[in-house]
Amino acid sequence: MRIFSQKACRVVPIVLALLLLGLASDNSGQQKTEKRNRVAERTSRKARVDRTVRSSSSALATDRLIVKFKSGTTAATAETLLQYHSLSNIRRISGVDVYRVKVPAGVTVRQMIAALSQDPAVSSARPDYRTKICAVPNDSYFSYYQYNLRNQGGSLIIADDLVLALTSGADIKAPAAWDVTTGSASTIIGIVDTGVDMSHSELSGKVVSTGYDFVNDDSDATDDNSHGTWVAGIAAAATNNSSGIAGVAWNCKILPVKVMDADGNGYYSDMIEGIVYAADNGAKVINISAGGTDDDTTLEAACKYAYDKGVVVVAAAGNFDTGESTAVTYPAAYDNYVLAVAATDYTDAWADFSCYGSQVDVAAPGVWILGPAPQWYVGSDYLPYIFGSGTSAASPQVAGFAALLFTSKSWLTASQVMSIIRVSADDVNKTTYSGKDNYLGYGRINMGRGLAAYKITK
Repeated sequence: MRIFSQKACRVVPIVLALLLLGLASDNSGQQKTEKRNRVAERTSRKARVDRTVRSSSSALATDRLIVKFKSGTTAATAETLLQYHSLSNIRRISGVDVYRVKVPAGVTVRQMIAALSQDPAVSSARPDYRTKICAVPNDSYFSYYQYNLRNQGGSLIIADDLVLALTSGADIKAPAAWDVTTGSASTIIGIVDTGVDMSHSELSGKVVSTGYDFVNDDSDATDDNSHGTWVAGIAAAATNNSSGIAGVAWNCKILPVKVMDADGNGYYSDMIEGIVYAADNGAKVINISAGGTDDDTTLEAACKYAYDKGVVVVAAAGNFDTGESTAVTYPAAYDNYVLAVAATDYTDAWADFSCYGSQVDVAAPGVWILGPAPQWYVGSDYLPYIFGSGTSAASPQVAGFAALLFTSKSWLTASQVMSIIRVSADDVNKTTYSGKDNYLGYGRINMGRGLAAYKITK
């Protein structure tokens, strides 16, 4: 029984060099220079930040406090007491009835908190914690090209005849999540796919081993197709290194597992072995951006095996063309053990190629998503990146989300991580299908809410 990814979870690439650094070799030097200048102007936009600042650091302010007085303390009394302690720049925040004050020179924040705690009129005195802009990586292509991670609206020019009209906020809220965690090297994502280009600059430092190639039965899961490299980079590309793209799970590692051949085809048996191998070799999350149309009890058993070991299995729901089956593919359709991921576009709408059915759990952007590609795949005249579309691109974003949840709260079970991902999603199509539906499941994932708002403790 054969499975497939290039058709069921297709990649529709265009070469990034159309916009980035250079054209094909038969173009003139003047054209290359003009193109570079236009790209430099576009990428300089990454320096602009127009997001609301929110609390994201526990670093103490060096000279400010927030003071609250006990009920019944008048404003006049409160200000007199603050002045008595030589505090200045006194500002009352009426909505929450506290005072923001500046600590005098020569006195530390902690010393002043200790002094104020002795005052019978003071209810609490706390540091005025610093804030910063939500974590934004400095990767060259993040701000302009990776709308799926942070969508600020406007237009995204992919090619002269392909311009996307973005909807602000139609993204997975990555920066807010990165304020909580950017992942850990101890959290491993198994990429069960066509292999991984382990020499790519986005991935060379991310792989935990050369993995295993179940197609050729050897210990070298090198990608000879490009799909697995693209998927791996979306999930966990090297990030905040001033070049290339940002991955969802910055600091998590990748375990490459090759189960499909150079044409993007494979067998269920190889996928089954790949899932078991990843679960047995340290993966906390397994991404499968591939699928088949046939149900198989052993494939389901492999997913259960991983789930029972505490692994979250994430799989693409599949893609369809006119006349093809729209049903969710396997293993995504194994609802008890796998998160099935559909695709949205750059406006938060359902992508019209995304398979649908009751098994769909959540969605993530899957239209024209930027990721790495092997240099041999794009050719020597182009940068090793491609834009692609498909639920194949949506799935690794959810896998990266799961890896960040495991990093943030390592004691979570697979079931708990899956539940958080579901219930924290944004119901972006609620005007048409309120609540869980067959197209986007619980909705487009919201990593910021999932990591920050849902406080799960031991």
